[in-house]
Amino acid sequence: MSAYVNNNGVLIPAESYSIKAGNRAYIYGDGLFESIRVINGRPINIKNHVFRMKEGMKILRMICPASFTVDFIEHEIQTLIDQNGIDKGGRVRFSVDRKAGGFFMPHNNDIEYFIEANSLPNNKFLLNEAGLKIDQFEEMKKQINLLSSFKTKNGLIYIMAKLRARELGLDDLLIQNDRMGIIEGGSANLFIVSNGVLYTPGLDSGCLGGTMRMQIINIALANNIKVYECNISPQNLLVADEVFYTNAIEGIIWVGSYRTKQYINYLSGQLIDRLNELWKAKD
Repeated sequence: MSAYVNNNGVLIPAESYSIKAGNRAYIYGDGLFESIRVINGRPINIKNHVFRMKEGMKILRMICPASFTVDFIEHEIQTLIDQNGIDKGGRVRFSVDRKAGGFFMPHNNDIEYFIEANSLPNNKFLLNEAGLKIDQFEEMKKQINLLSSFKTKNGLIYIMAKLRARELGLDDLLIQNDRMGIIEGGSANLFIVSNGVLYTPGLDSGCLGGTMRMQIINIALANNIKVYECNISPQNLLVADEVFYTNAIEGIIWVGSYRTKQYINYLSGQLIDRLNELWKAKD
């Protein structure tokens, strides 16, 4: 746990904070959040995180304060990172919730924000040594709607997928949309590699609009690797050479097997090296 948290611009000891009665994120899931990686004691990729957060606020009809600029948010995060003594690797969770008031119909659309910052043992992105063992999550499907690509406070489908994976002795289960397309992992975007070409579900499939997904696509294109956004089926997974996940905190996570199919991690290893070069991560 953080030594301190930022509660609407005020640094307070983490253990002293208790949620306010009527908090709408707690009661209704009426909020958004961003998970942001820290490298060399500084938050990375802030512009893309702020852009996605503001777009999500717009969809949720939240009033974005004029003060919510990239510089302001970065300063708020950096102040907390420094206060918590994080000078190498870490992670930040930046939450935006609609202010308390009302039942399902809110009294207003003003917001509150809350920031947590924790250290991580690694100051760069590291590829997992053992590939994940995965399958499909059959019990629930993710709907395609205006909220699909944003990190809202309703993450129950991902929690249920993680719980089911543990029951099956697996590392993760793939989420499907309501059209039966495979769109993402339990906490990450999905990529498959076939004949040196990257394939990933498009945002119109209902997958999260991941900031790391965007970075990996850009890195791949900059290195003359073709990338296609398309529907992913179980058959695609069974003929792929490689499968990996991406998220903002871990970067790239390679998948070792899907059912009986085994995968290598050649391209995922190359891409994570390029990712570390981009952010000048140090040991």
